[in-house]
Amino acid sequence: MSHSKSRHHIFSQGIDQYFTDVYNAWQFVLRFFREAFKPPFHFGEIIHQCYEIGCRSLALITLTGFVTGIVFTKQSRPSLAEFGATSWLPSLISIAIVRALASLVTSLICSGKVGSSIGAELGSMKVTEQIEAMEVSAINPFKYLAVTRILATTITVPILGLYCGFVALLGSYFNVHAHEDTSIISFFENGFSSISFLDIYTSIFKSIIFGFTIGVIGCYKGFNASGGTQGVGRAANQAVVLSMFLVFIEEIVIVQVSNWIRYY
Repeated sequence: MSHSKSRHHIFSQGIDQYFTDVYNAWQFVLRFFREAFKPPFHFGEIIHQCYEIGCRSLALITLTGFVTGIVFTKQSRPSLAEFGATSWLPSLISIAIVRALASLVTSLICSGKVGSSIGAELGSMKVTEQIEAMEVSAINPFKYLAVTRILATTITVPILGLYCGFVALLGSYFNVHAHEDTSIISFFENGFSSISFLDIYTSIFKSIIFGFTIGVIGCYKGFNASGGTQGVGRAANQAVVLSMFLVFIEEIVIVQVSNWIRYY
């Protein structure tokens, strides 16, 4: 009987903690929107964070995007070759990359690289009481640390997503060119003949939402870190896992909405 009560108590505590975290995260997001449009605006710090997020992720995004384009083309070729439809490869690859792969691959890379970095950096500042020290020195730490990073991820991830899409299409072109000797102009003409403005707008919108999510989760976990160095590690790990999970959920929802708009 006592074991049953103990399990019930632990389960109840877990449910309470979950809803408390959801409420606190929602308050964190609302505070961001309240603070983001009030002066002072730390443009220098926003630009610095954009550089940290964008330029330092560029090499990994380039490599991943290029390899994604090549591998996806190589995997798709045998299936189309069975029907004598390898000429459809540029259209197929362009649809896959523009509609889904570019924004999703970029966001997953940024979740792992940027989300963990933000969570660990802010978490270490939290456990060493540097954030409290900023409050004493009349600096709003939320505005200077969280708002700037969230804006930077929201701005930078869509740019990286467009770049990743271009690099992936370039990798796909090299693979197609090696087999069919297709010119780059005809490749992109065939590829973009199947792409609508809705696809491009949806991809950019998804990347904006993904970037905002990565920034919010990383900052929220960092600001709420506790327990010394182990707490910093937990904050970084939770930032990565939760941001990736939410990116997949948002991907499903946005794809459903865009398909509804496209067909109705």
